[in-house]
Amino acid sequence: MKTARIYQRPKNAMQSGRARTDAWILEFEPGEQQRPDPLTGWAGSGDTSNQLRMGFPTLEAATAYAERAGIAYHVIAAPERKLKLQAYADNFVSRTGL
Repeated sequence: MKTARIYQRPKNAMQSGRARTDAWILEFEPGEQQRPDPLTGWAGSGDTSNQLRMGFPTLEAATAYAERAGIAYHVIAAPERKLKLQAYADNFVSRTGL
């Protein structure tokens, strides 16, 4: 039986936007270990299910699909968003306490 993980895509660290971070992703865990190809040296395996990634608008939709298809799954909680509130004026505050 295949197992899958359901998670929310984290925010891209290289950009300030939050595009596509509200969608939920279902992807399969690797079924067999990767091994190097003797000719090219690339790592690979005969299991192609890890190439499949499906997106869902809500967690309930993703879990409903997994249950309907008979896929064992586990949900990875989204990381908590931390807001770092700063004001431009904080750059000019005297650090000596005067």
